[in-house]
Amino acid sequence: MRRLDQLLANLGYCSRREARDWVRAGRVAVGGRTADDVGDRVEPAQVRIDGEAPDHAHGLLLLLHKPVGLVCSHDEREGPNVYSLLPERWRRRNPPVTSIGRLDKETSGLLLLTDLAPLVHRLTSPKHKVPKVYRAIVDRDLSPDLVPLFASGTLQLAGEAGPCASSELHLVGPREALLTLTEGRYHQVRRMFAAAGATVVTLHRERFGSLDLQGLAAGQWRELPPDFFGAT
Repeated sequence: MRRLDQLLANLGYCSRREARDWVRAGRVAVGGRTADDVGDRVEPAQVRIDGEAPDHAHGLLLLLHKPVGLVCSHDEREGPNVYSLLPERWRRRNPPVTSIGRLDKETSGLLLLTDLAPLVHRLTSPKHKVPKVYRAIVDRDLSPDLVPLFASGTLQLAGEAGPCASSELHLVGPREALLTLTEGRYHQVRRMFAAAGATVVTLHRERFGSLDLQGLAAGQWRELPPDFFGAT
């Protein structure tokens, strides 16, 4: 249970101070009756705000088709971010909505967003080997020899203590490939191709585990159940 004003603030409706005004205005009901004390401890299921149940009271999980040009950081100094695509109230939630892993500014594709911190930690842990599929177009023809090299688990990236885990490379065309990874090192896809002498021109993440972007245009998202990946 949470204090009523804390619940409203955590879900992004208003600040805890503003919650008093919402209650005075009769906008909040608890257990079918108009609320009169922001200090009451409540269960979200008991609460109605302007006649509606609280928005995603038990956590928010989104699958976003990230466009090129947006960063995954909350730091406004880094430029426009993916959170600007979301409704304003979701951007005020506490804990804040954040990305599960990151895609760099020039990479598009599937990105998961959530305010469930345990889920972020679990899915970004090295122990959770979720396969992620990337489509890369590079600036030169790719040698078939890269297929066994990437699969070998011996490719060493500059500045890394150990080699990359085994990955699956499928050459779609002379300069286009699908790469499946089960780890998420910094700029890993770009660095792996760079180690092979190729520069990635465009990069797009197509899948995350069983999830894909079917039906989603760039900038759109769809909601997933908070327990999609199991209990947090």
